[in-house]
Amino acid sequence: MEERRNRADIIEVFKIVNGLSILPVLTFFEFQADTRTREHSLKLIKKRKQKDLRLQFFSKRVVNRWNKLPASALEATMVNSFKARLQKVQTKEIGIFMDTASV
Repeated sequence: MEERRNRADIIEVFKIVNGLSILPVLTFFEFQADTRTREHSLKLIKKRKQKDLRLQFFSKRVVNRWNKLPASALEATMVNSFKARLQKVQTKEIGIFMDTASV
């Protein structure tokens, strides 16, 4: 169940970042200004933890998982194609949607 919830979170981030949701992207996330990243250009900034209360906020808990995704998955233009690409990532990297100590 944890893996499904985390996968659903990533899909929601995709919708927000690509304007497929009514939620404004800049309300939730800031993009990394450095475009020299090796992974992908849609890296999100994880703000410092202000209080333990905010650790489980949606906009905080998804950043590390989103930033770990390969560029090939994020190049999708539609939600269904993104889901299919996520499935390929999941088969290659077992446990990518699981919470770990570093997430």
